[in-house]
Amino acid sequence: MNSKVKQPDLLNEYKFSKSELSSNSLTKSELDAFGDEIDQLKKEAIADLGQRDADYIRSIVRKQRYSEISGRALIHFSLDPISWAVGVGLLSVSKILENMEIGHNVMHGQYDWMNDPKLYSQTYEWDNNCDSDSWRKTHNYEHHTYTNIIGQDRDYGYGILRLSDDTPWKPRHLFNFLTYGVLSAFFQSGVGVHELEIEKVASGEVSLKEKKPMLKAFFKKVSKQTLKDYIIFPLLAGPMALKVIAGNALANLARNLWTSTVIFCGHFTENSHTFHDVDYENETRGEWYYRQILGSGNFTGGKWLHIMSGNLSYQIEHHMFPDVPAHRYEEMSPKVQDICKKYGIAYNTGGFWSQYKTVLARVARYSLPPRKANAQLA
Repeated sequence: MNSKVKQPDLLNEYKFSKSELSSNSLTKSELDAFGDEIDQLKKEAIADLGQRDADYIRSIVRKQRYSEISGRALIHFSLDPISWAVGVGLLSVSKILENMEIGHNVMHGQYDWMNDPKLYSQTYEWDNNCDSDSWRKTHNYEHHTYTNIIGQDRDYGYGILRLSDDTPWKPRHLFNFLTYGVLSAFFQSGVGVHELEIEKVASGEVSLKEKKPMLKAFFKKVSKQTLKDYIIFPLLAGPMALKVIAGNALANLARNLWTSTVIFCGHFTENSHTFHDVDYENETRGEWYYRQILGSGNFTGGKWLHIMSGNLSYQIEHHMFPDVPAHRYEEMSPKVQDICKKYGIAYNTGGFWSQYKTVLARVARYSLPPRKANAQLA
């Protein structure tokens, strides 16, 4: 077996060719053996699913509902800034839990085995501007199949951010940070229009007419969300409508900023690699797992940090086992790390803030032309 995988030069982009993965990292037989061990780990987790998993997700659903009810009540009936702020905080927690630990994971099919219609992946509709059917297409299929493959995985930069040298530099990329900030603030809507493929529409490769069904579904969902948060609930508050509108807006903003931060920490840290079509050609199961590990990143923290992130703090495990209940990743992660250590595969993890700082550094680095970006690191 080869020694530990060669770490990438930090002055260069993190991308590998199929030949490099084979000749400088693991042999085909090693990758096959690695894949078999990861497969076995997944089989053991699936075979063990049962009451504790059902109890867990139903407990999270109850916490989310209590948080929403309490938060909305405090926002509506508060007579001072402090109770109003507590209400905004509780509503923010509710929206984050629904988005991350419930909606995202349910729509991956993690709880389909329960046969609970309220937790069924194909009919669940979550509380944000992104239509669930559109998300299941762009995320469940495109992103999780072609993770970090440039030109295939449009989640890499979302069509507007430059995060590697694979994207030709343009003057607008000088505003990478501003673009990132706007995307984060309106993340639910940004994800909602992801299927629009705005970069292809702009180039004329795709027409808006072709995207009419998608746009119709998006605006229908936006109308529903707007009606709920900015019309119905404010009207119920009568003369106090403005504080309800402000509270709901802040809760939505908090959910967007947090979701964006978690997603970026799992995909765009300094040591997250990119790939090309050649890496996907005739890809074996072991190679697919290998790509998921190299293209992802975890962050460490306490129990509630993991819960509030939908356990996407274990993004490596999520990319490898997207249909396994996410709360299982905590106990699977040490086993994955042991397997990676056995085969000399780098496992990208670190503290939350240390990982996030590398995300910000990456956004900054690729806002500059390639030569200047490299000079900045020298």
